[in-house]
Amino acid sequence: MAGANSGAELEKMTRCLLDAGPLIAFFDAGEAEHERVVAWMRPFRGEFITTGAVVTEAFHFLGAEKRALGALVEFLQQPGVRVLDCFGPESLNRARDLMRKYAAVPMDFADATLVWAAEHSLTDDILTLDERGFRTFRHGRNRMFNLVIQDVQFRQVTT
Repeated sequence: MAGANSGAELEKMTRCLLDAGPLIAFFDAGEAEHERVVAWMRPFRGEFITTGAVVTEAFHFLGAEKRALGALVEFLQQPGVRVLDCFGPESLNRARDLMRKYAAVPMDFADATLVWAAEHSLTDDILTLDERGFRTFRHGRNRMFNLVIQDVQFRQVTT
């Protein structure tokens, strides 16, 4: 669980990878992690980076929630959100290699594209609920991920 601090760590972050779990929880109040994810995402002022595979997964799981789908589309079109195209030859080959390497964890395609995105966006920070996977996965030259909702201490900003 998150602890309290001055918010300085959250303010220093300029980029954060965004996985499907938090994206779904942010827009679906019925999700168990909804409040925790909202408390983390709302005060964040950096850039969220995600991939087309993650967006596809989020659309799939939010499919029955028409209001949530509209909100997701609006969110993805904000200036502070970048969706990387993960369907080119380089990213597909890298995803395949990563999925083979981490088959025992396991790693799905969306996870593999986030590792690829980390290698291209030069950030270790990721907002994910998949703690087991992203504590195991490495990017670049054996770099570990910083699971921000689990690792970074932050305070809920209230107005």
